[in-house]
Amino acid sequence: MAFDGITVAALTKELTEKLVGGRVYKIAQPEKDELLLTIKNNGNQYRLLMSADASLPLLYLTEDNKKSPMNAPNFCMLLRKHVQNARILSITQPGLERVVHLKLEHLNEMGDLCQKILTVELMGKYSNIIFRDEEKIIDSMKHVSLAVSSVREVLPGRTYFIPGAEEKLNLLEEDGEELKRKFLDRIQEKSVGINKFLYQNYTGLSPVMAAEICFEADVDGDKPTLALEDVEKENLLKRISDLGENIKKGDFIPHIVYTGKEPKEFGVLPYKIFPGTEQRGFDSVSAMLKQYYEEKSTVTRIRQKSVDLRKIVQTAIERNSKKLDLQQKQLKDTDKRDKYKVYGELLHTYGYEAEEGDRSLTVINYYDGKELTIPLDQDLTAMENAAKYFDRYGKLKRTYEALTVLTKETEDELHYLESVMMALDLARDEEDLLQIREELIKSGYIKKKGMGKKTKLVSKPLHYISSDGFHMYVGKNNYQNEEITFQMAEGGDWWFHAKGMPGSHVIVKCKGAELPDATFEEAARLAAHYSRGGSQDKVEVDYIQKKHVKKPGGAKPGFVVYYTNYSMMIDTDISGIQLVNEGQP
Repeated sequence: MAFDGITVAALTKELTEKLVGGRVYKIAQPEKDELLLTIKNNGNQYRLLMSADASLPLLYLTEDNKKSPMNAPNFCMLLRKHVQNARILSITQPGLERVVHLKLEHLNEMGDLCQKILTVELMGKYSNIIFRDEEKIIDSMKHVSLAVSSVREVLPGRTYFIPGAEEKLNLLEEDGEELKRKFLDRIQEKSVGINKFLYQNYTGLSPVMAAEICFEADVDGDKPTLALEDVEKENLLKRISDLGENIKKGDFIPHIVYTGKEPKEFGVLPYKIFPGTEQRGFDSVSAMLKQYYEEKSTVTRIRQKSVDLRKIVQTAIERNSKKLDLQQKQLKDTDKRDKYKVYGELLHTYGYEAEEGDRSLTVINYYDGKELTIPLDQDLTAMENAAKYFDRYGKLKRTYEALTVLTKETEDELHYLESVMMALDLARDEEDLLQIREELIKSGYIKKKGMGKKTKLVSKPLHYISSDGFHMYVGKNNYQNEEITFQMAEGGDWWFHAKGMPGSHVIVKCKGAELPDATFEEAARLAAHYSRGGSQDKVEVDYIQKKHVKKPGGAKPGFVVYYTNYSMMIDTDISGIQLVNEGQP
């Protein structure tokens, strides 16, 4: 996560433009570590969310309201007493620290104008929201005593300061030549990786941005500082200088980096360090942060709730993989069955040439015209040796036939389990997980407990509309794949699926019309994106009219066959396709 000083700088710029001059209309504390300020400015109403949660510190504008507790916490009551209806004079960031100061002007109990500061510190486990005047802390959301921190106390009456701020270099305040001198001095102090050196010595740099600087400077981020060549130092200094200028100009481009379907990183300056990923832009820093944390929270929450299902499926995959390896080895051992059959036939033909006690017999193989030496058991006659070889052939043939069936069954089972794991990756909510659990119960992987009340499964497929106005549906699991293929689709509708890998069924409702090329490509992109190859640049997709798609009797959910189809190579980018719903009922 790159909630670094640069992101805070972009956020401060945005908040300044929208909130300065406005008045604090409402103050709420919906969560223990969270404040929600409602601010009115220039005829608009804004909600500013600030969270000091140790695992997820946040600050951004949101349109969402949150329910507050019946009795407001003490810190919230204190703020209401002092700064309810206060005017926002300024919103500033000291240097590139992960700190934002909201300077507020209000009337005290005597009716005199006063100024207070609400400071939001976004510092991981040290995050806090502090209410203070210019020097002294009035109160804070979290109290920190010397027993907790030997660096700084955060208690009423203590002097406020930002710990460690003077130790780091500041991209914005230092003179260019002075910054260069300090860089060259510090780089000689001890040998560490240059990537680590950057984020440890410059205020506001995250490890991700430090890696980006190294990447753009064409320097190995793991290279020790003492091993840097002069040209590499110059490249780094140039990139650091350019970065500082971009921040001063406010040239920010909020975006989220996606790996497949999951948000990987966010930033306010372009990243070149993530090639082959989708970088989706946003109109504001707040919109970017809200989207990122909502998606990340959803992915994290669903992954946590699906842990037990993933463990069951992964265990079954590992067990079947081991079984398949053993079956394939045993199947390979049956390759010599035809050799034993030839030995038996040739002994029936040339056995009269063998003499008692011979250990082998060399004959002409009439199948290829070459000499062949047949090993013999010297205690058996030629015919008895032939019978012995025919017996071996018969056993290996029966083993081959049985293993061929078993291997196919195991391969199908593995393919099915991989499709279930794919469905777990696509799950958006608990209803999706319930559907997958029900499928695993019916497939025998989970034992059904008791005769409890049956839960109605209401999860629905994803629904998209093509640029030409055609409705497209994507199954998120095997039940939904069967639903859209065999219940929603009609014979003339088109069906899409990634070739040779687990993935979603995609159907396009045609209503008798001929599909335009653009819709074919968009449907194929959906099939490619929602498949195991979704993180690749391109995926081969099969497509065919639904009437040619069949489900074999007794097959697992979602398993189908088709024999005449078209195929296309298509990219996995679906960012331009309109999503109607996320699969909720």
